[in-house]
Amino acid sequence: MCGIAGFISLTNNPCSRPAGSLRAMSSLISHRGPDGAGDWLSNDSRVGFVHRRLAIIDLSPGGAQPMHAPNGTVITYNGEIYNYIELRDELSAGWNFRSTSDTEVILAAYEKWGEDCVLHLRGMFAFALWDERNKKLFAARDRFGIKPFYHTQQGGVLYFASEAKALLPFLPEIETDSSALAEYLTFQYTIGTKTLFKGIEQLLPGHSLVVANGNIKIARYWDVNYEVDFTRTPRYFEDRFRELIADSMNVHLRADVPVGGYVSGGMDSSLVALLASKHDHRNRLAFHGRFMEYPGYDESRYAREVTDLADMSLHIADITAEDFRNRIDDVIYHLDFPVAGPGSFPQFMVSALAAKHLKVVLGGQGGDELLGGYARYLVAYFEQSIKAAMDGTYKQGNYVVTIESIVPNLGLLREYKPMIKEFWREGLFDDLDKRYFRLVDRSTDMVGEVDWSSLDKTQVFDAFRAIFNNQDNVRKEAYFDKMTHFDFKCLLPALLHVEDRMSMAHGLESRVPLLDHPLVEFLATVPADVKFKGGQMKQLMKEAYRDTLPKSVVERRDKMGFPVPLKEWFQGPLQNYVRDVFAQQKARHRPYFNSDVVLANFGFASQFSRKTWGLLSLELWHQRFHDRAAEFRAMVN
Repeated sequence: MCGIAGFISLTNNPCSRPAGSLRAMSSLISHRGPDGAGDWLSNDSRVGFVHRRLAIIDLSPGGAQPMHAPNGTVITYNGEIYNYIELRDELSAGWNFRSTSDTEVILAAYEKWGEDCVLHLRGMFAFALWDERNKKLFAARDRFGIKPFYHTQQGGVLYFASEAKALLPFLPEIETDSSALAEYLTFQYTIGTKTLFKGIEQLLPGHSLVVANGNIKIARYWDVNYEVDFTRTPRYFEDRFRELIADSMNVHLRADVPVGGYVSGGMDSSLVALLASKHDHRNRLAFHGRFMEYPGYDESRYAREVTDLADMSLHIADITAEDFRNRIDDVIYHLDFPVAGPGSFPQFMVSALAAKHLKVVLGGQGGDELLGGYARYLVAYFEQSIKAAMDGTYKQGNYVVTIESIVPNLGLLREYKPMIKEFWREGLFDDLDKRYFRLVDRSTDMVGEVDWSSLDKTQVFDAFRAIFNNQDNVRKEAYFDKMTHFDFKCLLPALLHVEDRMSMAHGLESRVPLLDHPLVEFLATVPADVKFKGGQMKQLMKEAYRDTLPKSVVERRDKMGFPVPLKEWFQGPLQNYVRDVFAQQKARHRPYFNSDVVLANFGFASQFSRKTWGLLSLELWHQRFHDRAAEFRAMVN
């Protein structure tokens, strides 16, 4: 796990100020790699790489980067290739390995398979390599977007980096991309290549980038397709699920340092921690965050039950409003730009605690999107089962629940009644894409605060609908698969953005064993009624691991992600802080926003509203990056 950055000239000319450019980028990603730093510049100054090292596999100097191959290829790489041992054995006949690192395995794989090397890599990665013989740059990002890769073209040069902030010194101006902003205000994340920084784009998950002869080519090398297998029994899927989970855990626990785990009290992280503890006696440290100031925000008893069962030592971060006041600027800085919900803040605090004890932790990201763990799936099916009952069309659309089967599970929605009330306020029984869009739309209560006349919400819906209704991925009319697929392609990368930045802010590697591509490809074949029968969220995991997980965790009806007492804070101890942020002179003149309306309305936001969080994050982002643009431009000298 590391940080990477670099540049390549798109012309025959050398890059201007190459040493200063590399130095600036290295400085801005230094937190990602506290164990070492390296750089490389081609003889003609047209290509340059930097690397910041967090040593996890092959701790010796032999694992340092940028790494050079005897054939002239040079690589800068961030991530973990979990099948590096198997690949090393396969490639050793044609390659003389000089280290035990997974980095060198990528070099050997590229030598054998060229750009198709990515198809053989199992893990999380973002890398760029310079192919000296063919005079081309080849870069790639892992299948799910666990590791980041950003790029920008400025003055005939392509710059790239693990974090967008490392590209800011090369922008002529720091401006907001209006189309990305419209997506962020709608979903609290973007769903395409654009970022909130105008001119900086991300390489999408499962994509590669090639630069040759001054031309840039971006292509997809992997995608998930829902080829559902209706010939198997639920027992078969449960057995196969356990096999693939066990295999993923075995490779994800490969490290030359101890491995700990985040334990939230939910099923995903609990399962990962329990299985990790059985694998190696060193894997006994677990980390949890809680809020003790208000009732309903402390889930530590569930985490404690899991860690006691696993004989793990649980370390707890007690997070307060004062922590928010003191550290939220750091969170915004390390995120690069606002993304996802307020969970990034407690994630930052828990990662800080974990980094005091070790270098590697395991998390449970991916389970909700792959197995159906969000309450909104139940809300959506509740509406559709009512509609189907009235119309007599139970079978149409591959409904996996009926009105009769869903009733026993509606207690899970007790805390979501305000959201359901808003959801059903208009559009009831409309088309599936419009209904799910309304469920994931976070902007419905942002009226006077945002100047929508200058933003294109229609374009946002069109982009959403293209993904939601993409029949190349979801070939049959399965509402469940459509919903989970959209979240897998769009929400999950945003959550992984948070996972990466909040851990790497402290030089900590976070691994996500549920996002192993053999497992993901298998789950895409599992029928919806095996994953979500009768509206039972994560039914497959519950049945497969009912004897492993504590009963209290399996049967929880109150799990709500990583809840943060924002409403209580913003109407209590942080009220003056929020008012001061929006009352500043510059805040009153931001494009697209009306801070006076924000100040007038923020005290009335509901518990489920993310309006104040989203707008506060944007204003703090403007202050940290836009208002200090000159500092970034001055870094290249």
